[in-house]
Amino acid sequence: MKLKKWIWLPLLISLILISISCSFGNSSNEKVRVAEVTRSIFYAPLYAAMAQGYFEEEGIDLELTTAWGGDKTMTALLSDGADIALVGAETSIYVYAQNASDPVINFAGLTQTDGTFLVAREPTDEFHWDDLKGSTFLGQRKGGMPQMVGEHVLRQHGIDPRKDLNLLQHIDFGNIPSAFASGTGDYVQLFEPQATLFENEGLGHIVASFGEESGEVPYTVFMTKESTLTNNNEMIERFTRALYKGQQWVSEQPPEIIAATIVTFFEDTPVDVVTQVVERYKEQGSYATDPFLSSGAWDNLQTIMDASGELPLYVEYEELVNTQIAESIVE
Repeated sequence: MKLKKWIWLPLLISLILISISCSFGNSSNEKVRVAEVTRSIFYAPLYAAMAQGYFEEEGIDLELTTAWGGDKTMTALLSDGADIALVGAETSIYVYAQNASDPVINFAGLTQTDGTFLVAREPTDEFHWDDLKGSTFLGQRKGGMPQMVGEHVLRQHGIDPRKDLNLLQHIDFGNIPSAFASGTGDYVQLFEPQATLFENEGLGHIVASFGEESGEVPYTVFMTKESTLTNNNEMIERFTRALYKGQQWVSEQPPEIIAATIVTFFEDTPVDVVTQVVERYKEQGSYATDPFLSSGAWDNLQTIMDASGELPLYVEYEELVNTQIAESIVE
């Protein structure tokens, strides 16, 4: 018995030292507050990076809050309620147009296509965009990227959103699915997982992807104030490096593994639905595989905004996009 005690004693001491070391390591991590515009499977690489511990590896204690709206997300960032915001790149242009003394800079992309789908109430063997003419279309909030991309795609297919259909935009974002489920509209523009849930439940039928139709656009990006980039650039670099690890991991893993890893972020969504959604987004290339924001995508964004009458002024790519951080990480 004495021999056994002496054998286990070094192991016990080692375990205690490891525990103390880990404890000190965690306490020394830098707290970084991130405000996301909504909680969405569309943001899978972020949640994967969190679940895989990539932020901890970079010395970051990530605090993620959901603001539920672009305006609230930007308010959190501008009022120092968050260090980093995850929101549509168009918001940085809106802030810049107001002559902000501390402009918001986009430094890493997360999604590179629109994330919404066109859902029809009635099934169809072969969908044509002309089918929307004369219909009641339940769209997204005016001035947001979903609405602007939606109208852009309609115009690409020869449909005038104001003349060729009955466009409804008076319903709040969170109430759009329930409005359609209760009988409002012939077509609706929906995010996942609601689109897949409706299809699985027979309440609607996915007939087209706005992401596939609109092309590459900096749909959801990480941004921070210019002063933060100046004063804490090293933290932003570490954050971006952790994100990149998550992006690469998602690009390499099958949907079912990704879904099993991030499902804890979606307690009310079955893992099989998360898998379906991840597979759909991966197939259409919605997840950016690196944080680099291209000038072509930036120009496409402003073209879409301008066509919708929502571009306050044209802003040069170099003015609001920082590429140095992504370039230093992606080799």
